[in-house]
Amino acid sequence: MLRVWILLLAVLSEGCAASRQKMTRSEPDPAPSVVQIKPAADSIEDPQPSTAAPVVYPESLAEVSEEIKSEPQESPLQQVSAESKPESELIPQEFVAAPHLPPLPDQNFAPSQQGLVLEAVINSVYASYPLLEAAVYSRDVAAGQQLSSMGEFDHKFKAGSENQPMGYYQTYRQHVGLIKPLYQGGEAFAGYRIGRGSFEPWYLNRQTNEGGELKAGFSVPLAKNRDIDQRRAALWRATYGVDVVEPEIQAQLIDFVQQGSYAYWDWVAAGAKLVIADRILKLAEDRTERIRSQVENGFLDPPELTDNLRLVAERRGKRALAERKLQQTAVKLSLFYRDVNGDPVIPGPEQVPRFPELEQINEAQVALDASRALEQRPEIYTLDLIRRQLDIDYSEAENECLPAVDLLMAGSQDMGYPSSYRNYKGPFELDAHLLVEVPLERRKARGKMQSVGGKISQLTAKRKLTEEKIIAEVESAYAGLIGAYKQAQQAEQAVGYAEDLARRERRNFEEGLSDLLKVTLREQYAFESAEKAVDAKLLYFQEQADYRAALAEDQL
Repeated sequence: MLRVWILLLAVLSEGCAASRQKMTRSEPDPAPSVVQIKPAADSIEDPQPSTAAPVVYPESLAEVSEEIKSEPQESPLQQVSAESKPESELIPQEFVAAPHLPPLPDQNFAPSQQGLVLEAVINSVYASYPLLEAAVYSRDVAAGQQLSSMGEFDHKFKAGSENQPMGYYQTYRQHVGLIKPLYQGGEAFAGYRIGRGSFEPWYLNRQTNEGGELKAGFSVPLAKNRDIDQRRAALWRATYGVDVVEPEIQAQLIDFVQQGSYAYWDWVAAGAKLVIADRILKLAEDRTERIRSQVENGFLDPPELTDNLRLVAERRGKRALAERKLQQTAVKLSLFYRDVNGDPVIPGPEQVPRFPELEQINEAQVALDASRALEQRPEIYTLDLIRRQLDIDYSEAENECLPAVDLLMAGSQDMGYPSSYRNYKGPFELDAHLLVEVPLERRKARGKMQSVGGKISQLTAKRKLTEEKIIAEVESAYAGLIGAYKQAQQAEQAVGYAEDLARRERRNFEEGLSDLLKVTLREQYAFESAEKAVDAKLLYFQEQADYRAALAEDQL
């Protein structure tokens, strides 16, 4: 009986909760995010949908527990993850597609016969190096400054309204005009004005006939500002400023190509040193089994095997260092080697080429190259353009010494019904003015001339030193190239001698006439000689990049 009353109370409470929900909400509630415990099937025949907590009877607790176990449950973390987006969708695409390091080279690494060439890196610098692109944009800066200076010769429109509506004399004057500065100096002007009202007797010239007045004229300098003035001087300086940009861009291009060449040859040298590390490691690994066999047969002491195993581990560490160096130089090279979209490209180990054959430069060519460098180097051209700008400043200072003599002529004609019975505004009027102004001491002009003259003298001395430095750089680069060529030749001979001694020592060790210590020392000497030979070749090609930069062979 008690169970029946409890069942009736549960049904009533659910019905009340459902009715309250329908009265207070017009939209259904979202699905609950927690697990709901359902009542037993035999306790309620037709349950109504409700958000109220169901009643669980002690007798049906086991059934409810089985239902809960059978339903798939999710943890709060899984529920949050299901409602949220994957983390990869929240990361911008440009970060997901970041470049990765190339794979490590194989054990038997060998440079490619047709790997990446230097010209491909230089062409990439020309096409898409960001700093070179930034330097090219300086053309827009200079062109904008030139356009701004040309604005001094723009037409100027002027208009005004001057009225006096209250007082004894009530006047109303309107005027509009156009002024055109002339490139030869002076300006031309034209305009229209109309003056109405009652004018003061001393201001009758402000009054016009009923149709207004048309006026036109010009102003021409006869001495000062005739050949040059501030407007033309600023325009000429800005024009030379546009030309100055080109040698500045070329100087940066030369520097970028030189840096790219250095990065390329460092990468090639790292590949050559990895080959050396592979070769010397293979010698130690091939010797391990033979020494182990001799130790097991009692021909050698066990420390000999241990020493060789130590040598193998040490040389594997050196190979890992060479691998790391190869990857680091490849990453540095990617700053200069880019794809068609301008993105860095990290070259893989399969693109590492061999060092090309060394070439010796003819000594008679140095004198010709020095003359060619003086013609092509951007520093000389930059100094010449700066000298032209200083010449403009000096001419402007000389212009300040001249007297200002300006001729002004203007003609005007009134139209319409006369404003007075005398019609004194009716005839055509022509005005001619000659204005003279002369500075007596002229200290401003003389001081500017003295200052600019000193700058020109400084620039002349600087140009002379720059020419000498260019010739010295060409000669120094040639001397470094010759020295590096000889050093590389001697290093190759030293490698041959060292490898021959190491080969003889290994043969003696196999015949029992030597020990592992002597073999290790001979191989170490051969390894060091081979690395020195690589460094000598690297120095040669770096000197070659310096010689190219000294001759200024790179131009846009």
